[in-house]
Amino acid sequence: MREAPRFHLAGESGLWVELGTRIDPALSSLARALAARIEEWPEVEEAAPSYAGVLALYNPLATTMESLRERIAEAWAALDPEELPPSRTILLPVAYGGEYGPDLEAVADHTGFSAEEVLRRHASTLYLVHLIGFTPGFPYLGGLPPELATPRLPTPRTRVPAGSVGIAGSQTGVYSLESPGGWRLIGRTPTLLFDPRRDPPSLLRAGDRLRFRPLPSSDFSLLAEASARGERTWEEQL
Repeated sequence: MREAPRFHLAGESGLWVELGTRIDPALSSLARALAARIEEWPEVEEAAPSYAGVLALYNPLATTMESLRERIAEAWAALDPEELPPSRTILLPVAYGGEYGPDLEAVADHTGFSAEEVLRRHASTLYLVHLIGFTPGFPYLGGLPPELATPRLPTPRTRVPAGSVGIAGSQTGVYSLESPGGWRLIGRTPTLLFDPRRDPPSLLRAGDRLRFRPLPSSDFSLLAEASARGERTWEEQL
């Protein structure tokens, strides 16, 4: 029998639906399925899935928190894991090392691999986008090879360039916007992960699969300029 969800207030018109406490692709899939289901309800303005839960933002003029809790609990109990929105596989160009990945050598030292082997293992993996968070468009990715796990920086950087690809513990991700951050930077993509000119503005969504394509550093600037013009610099694989 499926464990009942736990509900927590999230502001005046938000409800955090906790489905579990572990990082598990199966649980993430259920969270995505539940978010897709309840976002269809007219009283729900947005439903954002995470590793093991859903944040539901609702219209307090259209429903009450108590009514929404009951309806979500019923939907969860009857949820079919096959009820998933379509996902895509995205191929993202990344320039590894050098000025674009200043921590690549440190990750290599920590793992005992050469920088080239870290690059190869990181780029040969198919990752799952568990959720979008931290900043608009930032993907938290599951599937990092465990041998590449590396602790965060002891002191975060005050400025991490947009597009930076990092490792933090057993996770990898891509900084969608310039921001502070403490992840180990091993590369950078010239592709804009968040662009308000696009619809939707976030390139990735929960449930997508992502693979990195090594990019020669000499090609980075040209692709960055193309991405800034709104041109497509990523590929969607079938």
